[in-house]
Amino acid sequence: MTQEQRASDNGTQIASGDVPARASRVFPGGISNGEFGLPHDALMSIRAGRGSRLWDTEGRELIDFSMGWGSCLVGHACPEVVEAVREQAGKGSNFAYLNEAVLELAEEICRISPAAEQLRFCASGTEATMYCQQVARAFTGRPKILKFEGAYHGANAAGVTSLFSQKNLAFPTPERTSAGLPSVERELLVAPYNDLDTTRSIIRENRHELAAVIMEPLQRCTPPEPGFLEGVRNACNEAGILLIFDEVVTGFRLAYGGAQAYYGVVPDLVAYGKALGGGYPIGAFGGRRDIMDLVNERHIGTDSYVWMASTLGGNPVSASAANAALSVLRKPHTYERLHQLGAWFRDELRQLLITHDLTGQVIGDGPLAQIVFTDRKVNDYRSTASGDKAMAKRMMFGLFKRGVFLNPMGTKLYLSIAHDEAICGDFCDRLDQVLKEIR
Repeated sequence: MTQEQRASDNGTQIASGDVPARASRVFPGGISNGEFGLPHDALMSIRAGRGSRLWDTEGRELIDFSMGWGSCLVGHACPEVVEAVREQAGKGSNFAYLNEAVLELAEEICRISPAAEQLRFCASGTEATMYCQQVARAFTGRPKILKFEGAYHGANAAGVTSLFSQKNLAFPTPERTSAGLPSVERELLVAPYNDLDTTRSIIRENRHELAAVIMEPLQRCTPPEPGFLEGVRNACNEAGILLIFDEVVTGFRLAYGGAQAYYGVVPDLVAYGKALGGGYPIGAFGGRRDIMDLVNERHIGTDSYVWMASTLGGNPVSASAANAALSVLRKPHTYERLHQLGAWFRDELRQLLITHDLTGQVIGDGPLAQIVFTDRKVNDYRSTASGDKAMAKRMMFGLFKRGVFLNPMGTKLYLSIAHDEAICGDFCDRLDQVLKEIR
């Protein structure tokens, strides 16, 4: 079908170049992979990306502060990643078996991850956190998982329960964020992030049913209070339950050794995903050798065996991309630059709030930032949710309309090694114009 021809849907003629109409015809809400929430006339199709910039099919250039929801930590079309993928694709894309690239990758992760003595690979962070929970239940023989309100652990029950809580239920009662889930009330408990006393109390009162605590060490953009991670680690030790770190976002982003190395707290199990793959789909989970042994097929037929398999897990293309991305991240001063740029960027955002006499907090750590329009200290989900959401949405849509690519439904801003002060300054100039309009 040529560009001049028309596509028909129930008798309605749609121009082949009409992206909003075409997308709305085939995708719910016009979005191919969920949670973007753009109005119809703002829908676009991305054609290319390089570094920290994108171009849509109409030729418009955008500066990117989403970076594939954080999956492109080394930037779009990173030359080392492109070359590694090109070379491997010519040799074969998937064998669903042990291969040279994934063995090299596993050896490197086990070398630098304090928690991971052994690993298994899957295709996404969602699967990695899911498997961590299954292994924890099998290892302890207990049914329940404790998560923190507002934390996202992928599209599994723990990941999307109490994610966008609306009812402020008493802890540890879970709140359904998504329909279609099994009985989360029997499987999950919920605690407030950064509230060590409440968390300890929930763990102690439910220790005989709890298998594990799963947490983002840096929850979304909210840093842990001093002593919080250490306190949760100690509480898990005292109760004889496992601690799971979801490092899908923080792994390789806060430090080469992840949040474990950055904060100095080591979990029993760890999940990796988007930050590892250089923009390619990947997931991995690992932990102590005795815990990980439960996925060993020699246990088939026993009550302790955890079934685990993944057709695309550890495929050589994604593994090659990850190996190349890690080689880039290992370059001298990478994390020093990421942290310096992130700190400078957050300071610039704070100054803009002062300039426009707007009440708000700027939170984050490393190459992450978020603006919350509230006068409260932001240290957990409910203090974050107390912010002026309408103002935040106007800000994000205003930036989107000014050529800043980000997720208007979210508020997390991702930096990458392809960002610098010039592009962050460009962002701030555009934000300055937006804040003038939305005050």
